[in-house]
Amino acid sequence: MEVIFMNKLSRMSDQNEEIAQLWIGEEDNAWHLGWSRYEAGDREDKIWYEGTSWEELLHIYRHQLAMQMSEGYRPLLHGLYHENEDLKLRSYAGQRLHCFSELYGNESLYEELCVWRRQKAASDRKAPYFVATNRLLRMISAFVPHTMDELMQLPGVGESKASEYGMEWLEMTNGVERSSSFPLDWVYTVLKEEEYESWLYKQKEQKFKQELDKFLTRKNVLEGMKEGQTLEEIVNRSGLSRRELIELLETLDLEGYDTDSLLDVELAVMPETEQEAVWQAYEELGDTFLKPVLHKVYGEERPEGGLEQVYERLRMIRIRFRRHVETERNAG
Repeated sequence: MEVIFMNKLSRMSDQNEEIAQLWIGEEDNAWHLGWSRYEAGDREDKIWYEGTSWEELLHIYRHQLAMQMSEGYRPLLHGLYHENEDLKLRSYAGQRLHCFSELYGNESLYEELCVWRRQKAASDRKAPYFVATNRLLRMISAFVPHTMDELMQLPGVGESKASEYGMEWLEMTNGVERSSSFPLDWVYTVLKEEEYESWLYKQKEQKFKQELDKFLTRKNVLEGMKEGQTLEEIVNRSGLSRRELIELLETLDLEGYDTDSLLDVELAVMPETEQEAVWQAYEELGDTFLKPVLHKVYGEERPEGGLEQVYERLRMIRIRFRRHVETERNAG
């Protein structure tokens, strides 16, 4: 195997230096990504990826590397990530407050705030994150503001949030003892740089894990389509719901992937006259909203198979309709 990239990483553990190597190799038109750890003269190898997809390798590389760096490993050669981005994050005071609040927050107060948020979101008919983000609740639980002025010093608390929810937050924090005070300049001294850097890489790890999961989901869907699987088979393979899968099919179709074979199978049970009526409704009413098309085609009658199935077919026909409109626009 020809090694085309290698970097040495190390970390301190109980006053001892632990050494590891990250490497990428190529053999017989296949890529290999691995991690080698050295201890007391022994070498332990882990293969993270073997295959022909360079894109998949990069997704796994970024996620696994972030995981190792969040656990304290640091590279001999820098440049594994965008260091300008890291420097920008280091200069942003709010990031350090966020880091400290996650590492040293009051867990019981945080849980109390989360319960409050669920109840408030339900009563106001809002999504919980519109009421308050996890990040904001973490900061309140860690720094425990006792006055409105202190509350306003937390990143993410503006006049609107403070006037709407501030008094309720302070009712929960005023009974809680705290070991620190405002202003929060002391955080930048107390928080160790190594703690902060590891926390930053933990954020990268979570981000790259989401990107990897998204890539693998798309891969499973595309492979299922290529193998001629049905919608239900691809659902079982990818872990997506039927609704999520059809939404992804809309995106894939826009990107130029061939979705026709799958659509043919799924729409084969739908009468041609019914499909034509849906198409004509899109031409007349547009394709932004499904409900007007549903009423145009089916009136007040309850469609056979239930609304969920009908909406599913409307979305699949819309994929073809939008492609047709785009093709005519480009031809014109």
